[in-house]
Order: sequence, then C-alpha cells, then structure tokens
Amino acid sequence: MMLEPSIDVLQEKVKSKYTLVILSAKRARQLSETKDLQVENPKSQKYVGMALEEVVAGKLYLEED
Repeated sequence: MMLEPSIDVLQEKVKSKYTLVILSAKRARQLSETKDLQVENPKSQKYVGMALEEVVAGKLYLEED
C-alpha cells in the first residue's frame, strides 16, 4: 500500500520528521474543529492526511527563525 503524500516529498518541504509530525497533528486538530480546509478535493478522508496534503501544496508551512 502506497501512502500519499510520500515522506520524501514531505521532507522537501519540512526537513525534520519530528517537526512534520507536530505541525500536521496541530493542523489536524484545527481541521477537526473548524473544517476550514485549504486544499480543494483532498485525497485523504482523515484530518492528518488532509494536513499533510496542505504541507505538500505549500499552504501549511513552518516559519524558520
């Protein structure tokens, strides 16, 4: 079973796997409460998957210090 988006594509956007997990988990919680999705027609039905799709689309990112 192939997961989308792949970890390789995600790490091009966010270098640290730990940071990626924290970022997507926080966004997934927001999505569950607000349903304010920033990508159209997500492939995933789950909030974490939708958050990861937002990362790949460049809609969700982490500002560097």
